[in-house]
Amino acid sequence: MEGVSSDLSKLLEGQNFKSKKDVQAFLDNVIKGGRISGVSPKNDVQRAQEIMYDAWESESVRERIKLARKALSVSPDCADAYNLLAEEETHTLQEAKELYLKSVEAGKRALGEKIFKEYKGHFWGYVSSRPYMRSRAGLMRCLWESGEHAEAIGHAKEMLKLNKNDNQGIRYILVAYLAELGMYDELEKFINKGDYKDDCAAEWLYPSALLAFVKEGDSKGAEKKLKYAMDYNKYVPEYITGKKPIPRYLPDTITMGGENEAFCYAATSINAWKKVPGAVDWLQKQSGIKIIPKAGRNDDCPCGSGRKYKKCCGA
Repeated sequence: MEGVSSDLSKLLEGQNFKSKKDVQAFLDNVIKGGRISGVSPKNDVQRAQEIMYDAWESESVRERIKLARKALSVSPDCADAYNLLAEEETHTLQEAKELYLKSVEAGKRALGEKIFKEYKGHFWGYVSSRPYMRSRAGLMRCLWESGEHAEAIGHAKEMLKLNKNDNQGIRYILVAYLAELGMYDELEKFINKGDYKDDCAAEWLYPSALLAFVKEGDSKGAEKKLKYAMDYNKYVPEYITGKKPIPRYLPDTITMGGENEAFCYAATSINAWKKVPGAVDWLQKQSGIKIIPKAGRNDDCPCGSGRKYKKCCGA
């Protein structure tokens, strides 16, 4: 789909439309079967990016890596080629970090300073900026995992300045970082800024509830925020409290309000809850979850059934 968007951008450059109707008529005339014909790359960076679109469609890791290297031979400023190699060819965090650093620099060269000034605030809308934004997100994650937390947070903030609409979900990562580090004043400032006040994702609502508990304790205000979060996703407490185990492998996509959204949030944020004294117990109490303590196979079941654990809850 991004390839289609890129082709559309190339076609629309230099056109002088008088109305939306003219734009639609133009697009209807050039779009054929979901792909756009008659669009040629204008420079080496665009030619290399076309190779990367083919690489992403390949099901073979070896072929994807081969195409990424081919793209770099066409243009050393192809950020997505470095991104793919960082994700699929590296064996250590340091190797990935070095490739993402190269990717960020390549993206800067490909875009030029003028683009950063012209599109600041809605960067993702300029399709050619997306390889750079992907590279910066990859570098941010590497920095966080290597313990360079301040640097990672700095990248997150800068990315949100470039693209306030946040198509990549960087705000959720920033919230998770701030909560895990216990930077509650900064977290409160970011959440209350109002840029994402209508966000209903678990990754936004549950940190808001946790923050309220940190600031107010078991208050009516904190309870209200938690109830609001549970109205949108009722599954999160089960994974934060440990009633259900977080799956080892997480999905590539999630369903808003679904159970997979819940355990994906828990996977990144359970430590933030555990580090706040009383927070997990408060969550358990407010959600009405009952955790049955572990028992030996031949012990009486803790649930009070009168049966042995192995024939009751441990069956």
